[in-house]
Amino acid sequence: MKRLLLSSLCAVALLGCTDHEAQMREQAAAQAAKDKQAADKLAEQFDQAYIAQNWEMARVHGSALTDQYPDSEAAKKIQAHYQEARTKAEAAREERRLANLWNYNQVMINGGPQVSASIMSTEPLDTDGSGKKQDVQLVFRDHPEWKQSAYLVLKAGDFPCLKGCKVKVSVDDGKPKAMDAWRPDTDEAIAMFITDYKGLWKLAAHAKTLKIEFPVKAGGTQTAQFETGGLDPDQMPGWGK
Repeated sequence: MKRLLLSSLCAVALLGCTDHEAQMREQAAAQAAKDKQAADKLAEQFDQAYIAQNWEMARVHGSALTDQYPDSEAAKKIQAHYQEARTKAEAAREERRLANLWNYNQVMINGGPQVSASIMSTEPLDTDGSGKKQDVQLVFRDHPEWKQSAYLVLKAGDFPCLKGCKVKVSVDDGKPKAMDAWRPDTDEAIAMFITDYKGLWKLAAHAKTLKIEFPVKAGGTQTAQFETGGLDPDQMPGWGK
């Protein structure tokens, strides 16, 4: 009797183990099917964004696929195009960043439009000898009366250039070029105009970075660097001529 009972218990236990293993296999198969479906969906979204050349969305979908399902067939199939999408998405993001550094403005003055394009220096500078650093602004302006001009604006300090001075301009770490500059006798703004405004515009329009070394009244010189690569010439009609 005892042997019969023991045999029955073992059979029940074995059946329970077998059922549990089968259940585990079924769950694993169901999860695998679910993961494949999700991976294939991400791959489809990636392909759609890639074909549309929407590099940022392609990067997002590709990143989700390769991060969540790295061993899937779908992840392996998109790998080459995903690397391309990442590279182009990063380039597009850098283009937007550079473009957003510029500020364009148009106002009516004396019955005519004044348009301007301005950008701040990448790093603030000590322009008054106080040790406190301030941004330096580069402005290209088309005024209805005073016409075209290019100038630097300080928030503190001054330019010792009422009788004229020289600035050194370089692009993309190239050799500096000397340019004439002058400070108008006015208290409206701390500004210094660069005489060859057309030459400066051409440099800014074709350079990634533009550096201007200028004298300061506090003594010595300072060098302002501007990331000009995102300049949109269409915002300043007539400057490209």
